[in-house]
Amino acid sequence: MSTESSSKLNKLLRDQPAGVVLCSAWLADNGYSNDLQKRYKNSQWFESVGTGALIRYGDQVDYLGAIYALQTQLGLSVHPGGKTALALQGKSHYLELSPKHAQLFGDKGEHLPLWFKKRDWGLRVKCTLTNFLPPDLGMTELSHKQFKVTVSDPARAIMECLYLAPKSQSLKEVYELMEGLNNLRPVSVQKLLEACKSIKVKRLFLYMADKANHDWVRYLNLDNVNLGSGKRSIVAGGVYVAKYRITVPKALETLA
Repeated sequence: MSTESSSKLNKLLRDQPAGVVLCSAWLADNGYSNDLQKRYKNSQWFESVGTGALIRYGDQVDYLGAIYALQTQLGLSVHPGGKTALALQGKSHYLELSPKHAQLFGDKGEHLPLWFKKRDWGLRVKCTLTNFLPPDLGMTELSHKQFKVTVSDPARAIMECLYLAPKSQSLKEVYELMEGLNNLRPVSVQKLLEACKSIKVKRLFLYMADKANHDWVRYLNLDNVNLGSGKRSIVAGGVYVAKYRITVPKALETLA
């Protein structure tokens, strides 16, 4: 390997943390040609994890190391959200030592690269692409190994849970998660409520926060929040809650 190639390799190893994916297109854009990448692989500095992606040879890379690449190298808004984001921040009412599922959210119109979708990350990864919330609102940085990824903050995460409910997320479980969020910042919640495009999410969010008797609810200004018109039946055969004009499961409404 030439002195120049060796110097470029050292810079790459120094600048990029261990435990992350390196996208071939991003490497090429930053001066590491496909031929140079091939040489690095032949010399066992790096190995492929699918078409268009590399990792350090022998490195242990989990799905968050892939998310790092999606966010910092490909510029995607894809992020851990919903129950996964809450669990990563210790806000879940149960913490799995070895989670079996990861819920991701991304902006509508984005596409996950094939290497990400085909790779076995050791757990089932589901990605929901939607624009019911702006991609840059209600996000926070999370440290993991030697790098950081952007995840939903608790307020956004609970709204993402409600977006999936009741079809693929239990409303009762979301309420149990909501009960633990007694220190949300009203200013952040206000911005999310004003920007949220889902009437269902907003009504359920306020209903659950009210039911949980969270103090921060009284600091919200609902005059600027569009809660839509008419009734919303979240489930069939449930109980109607007049204040929020929604029909919720009887098991949820009767919870103390």
